[in-house]
Amino acid sequence: MSAKCFVCGATDKERVCLQCVSEGVEKFVCVRCLPVLIHGGH
Repeated sequence: MSAKCFVCGATDKERVCLQCVSEGVEKFVCVRCLPVLIHGGH
């Protein structure tokens, strides 16, 4: 199974992806999008 970032669509072949839960659903987020989820878009 290939992980795919739910924010930008990058796969685990392109970037490191981390598993998370959002709205009760297991998803993946890449390390590039993670800071935006933590800190919000400034």
